[in-house]
Amino acid sequence: MTAARIRAATVRERSHGFTLLEMLVATMIMGIAVVGLLSNLSTSLRNAARLTEYDRAALLAKRKMEELLLDTRLPKDRVIEAKFDPAATGVEGGWRARLETFEEPPKVVPGVSVLERLELQVWWMSGARRRVLSMEAFRTAMVLPPNLAGGGGTP
Repeated sequence: MTAARIRAATVRERSHGFTLLEMLVATMIMGIAVVGLLSNLSTSLRNAARLTEYDRAALLAKRKMEELLLDTRLPKDRVIEAKFDPAATGVEGGWRARLETFEEPPKVVPGVSVLERLELQVWWMSGARRRVLSMEAFRTAMVLPPNLAGGGGTP
């Protein structure tokens, strides 16, 4: 071997750094990894916001359902609806409910219990989309005499 070759081999053995090509490849791999992680983070934040909206709507629906179930003057076989106050609830939305007789004995007379079904839909705006959460509950009611029920039927 010549002296020049020996010196070149010795210099190669002593240099322990990376070449420019290796640095570019490593930088590209890190860039792809960072973009993937940021994409996952963005998706997670979007899902968390959507779940927060859904949880808020579920709490509003539960509260409204309990309020309607306790209201003995709720009209039957008629749709009632209203909007939520955005300042109080933090959401632009509303509700729609309908109370109907679900099950009754063959002969309905005053003093007999019947089973009523209450359907409730709570809606809210999620961006430009309208989302809906539906619930139903049942309650018993007493059939009142016509003079107390305002035309007959349950309260």
